[in-house]
Amino acid sequence: MRDYPSSPPAFYTLFETSIGLCGLAWNERGVVGFQLPEDDASDTRGRIAKRFPGIFEAPPPPDVQGIIADVTALLRGEARDLSTVLLDMEGVSDFDRRVYEIARSIPPGRVLTYGEIASRLGINNARAIGQALGRNPFAVIVPCHRVVAASGKLGGFSANGGATTKRRLLAIEDARRDESPTLFDLIS
Repeated sequence: MRDYPSSPPAFYTLFETSIGLCGLAWNERGVVGFQLPEDDASDTRGRIAKRFPGIFEAPPPPDVQGIIADVTALLRGEARDLSTVLLDMEGVSDFDRRVYEIARSIPPGRVLTYGEIASRLGINNARAIGQALGRNPFAVIVPCHRVVAASGKLGGFSANGGATTKRRLLAIEDARRDESPTLFDLIS
């Protein structure tokens, strides 16, 4: 993930989830970043401080509390739509924005491939999609974990824990390519 300076004052808070201590950063324009758990609270704070120089820890206002409640529920396995969360994308390239818009349209429990997103953008470069998602400062809110390789493999994931974290997020959502029942659905 790339470091994003924030022009208006930015704030963050840490909060417990089923996968560990996460962080959410915001300013007056919207969410500027999301931090998946690092090894401990100090590492999570340090990562946020590095990504957002000059950021301040603060209690979240009511609208941010609502986002935190939805993220926490999503990470418990409850279907939540985070596609309307206001994001401050200053410093995000136009290409990355377009990739993130498509990724945000993937509902919980579903996945798209890097190639499918590339096709929707009218390009033939799945690698560029992976690179854009690797720069995603809004992980979970822009659900880059829902984008997988065409081969059925997970593909990359730049958060702490890499592919293991991605696999865990997909398992929490019981993610599938389509509505077809799995073998486990058929025998239950």
